[in-house]
Amino acid sequence: MDGRGRRLGSVHLPAPAYPADLADALGVSRTRLSNHLACLRDCGLVVTVPDGRRTRYELADDRLGHALDELRAAVVAVEADKTCRDADTKNCC
Repeated sequence: MDGRGRRLGSVHLPAPAYPADLADALGVSRTRLSNHLACLRDCGLVVTVPDGRRTRYELADDRLGHALDELRAAVVAVEADKTCRDADTKNCC
């Protein structure tokens, strides 16, 4: 996964946000981010809230934010540890 994919994969909505603002903050195109948010919406992870002519996105359940924080912490811990014996030679972990 490239850097953009990691940034999109780690989208965490600590507060309701608009797609254009998120795209700018992450440095990705609005189209790419909108597609990602649509996927998250279809999976039931985020919901849309109409706000005048704009649409705001927020987590479907506040507990998801805590779960994502825990998952992100676990991934960082594993990456920092690199306990796989092939990690240095194969760059696999």
